[in-house]
Amino acid sequence: MKDLEQKIEILKGYITDTPKHIAILAHTNPDGDAIGSSLAWAKVLRSLGHDVQCLVPNKYPGFLSWMPGIRDVIIAKEENERAIGAVDNADIIFFLDFNRIDRLENLSRHIIDNRKAVRILIDHHLDPPTDEYTLVFSDPTSCSTSYLVYQITERLTGLDVFDREAAESLYVGIMTDTGNFSFSFLTPGLFRAVAGLIEKGINIPDINSKVYNSYSEGRVRLLGYVLLDKMRMIENGRAAYIALKENEMRRFDFQVGDSEGFVNYPLSIASVQMSAMFIETHKFIRISFRSRGDVDVSLFASKYFNGGGHKNASGGKSYDTIEKTVARFEQAVTEFFHPAKMPE
Repeated sequence: MKDLEQKIEILKGYITDTPKHIAILAHTNPDGDAIGSSLAWAKVLRSLGHDVQCLVPNKYPGFLSWMPGIRDVIIAKEENERAIGAVDNADIIFFLDFNRIDRLENLSRHIIDNRKAVRILIDHHLDPPTDEYTLVFSDPTSCSTSYLVYQITERLTGLDVFDREAAESLYVGIMTDTGNFSFSFLTPGLFRAVAGLIEKGINIPDINSKVYNSYSEGRVRLLGYVLLDKMRMIENGRAAYIALKENEMRRFDFQVGDSEGFVNYPLSIASVQMSAMFIETHKFIRISFRSRGDVDVSLFASKYFNGGGHKNASGGKSYDTIEKTVARFEQAVTEFFHPAKMPE
């Protein structure tokens, strides 16, 4: 991250004088990194005397419900007036683990209307719209927003502000966004940070079990159904996809977060270089892309599905039917893997 020390000094000017009302916002369908970084950053800001509220647009996955402090997170879909009040009254709004204000559903308008609030971004996704923020901490080479929070805190207050609970939150964010340390952007500095979290007393086997071994029966049966009946291989096995309709998910008592990680399973097949997951909702088709090696699904998502993200992990949306979306994906994969064969 360029000019980190200079940005830390600017940040100090906003948060080290008088106590303020601060809102921390994470993205729709919040994952482990969104929740983990938010809870840990709230701990830092509260240590400086601020009134802090964490908000998410909709419910977090059930496998995160054990996390310390998560019950204080405001879920806008369930407590709309309280969420709006927190945004309207905020002196500072932090945006964690996403960089598009329009991803906040009905909260977006209230954020735009709050002209007094300082907007500060902490994120690791590509191409942030920097003109929307007062201060930007953006590093697309970082494995997670939680690791960015660790780095910022180290320079801002020192790491003594992190107790075991904050360390657990950061570890969950780092662990889940790196696929349990199997994705890219793994650096010596990251593992030194993890060592520091362990020194705070976290129990890694216990955290892993809570995150990965606390699924519902319906989720496990849905996974079996997805792999047996829904996974499709194309492009001579170089790409695979899974498309789930709402009525199929209801068969398995689908809960928020139940499909988390499904998109990664096809990549365990030796030939597969790109995997996609299509989830039908009542508003649009939510798409996740994963890849390995030099296959850039951020470029793919941006070109074909108005999306983006990281080289090996990205997402997009489609407002077509799931059938039309899948057909468009199959055509796009052919073009992506064989650009020279396509007509001008």
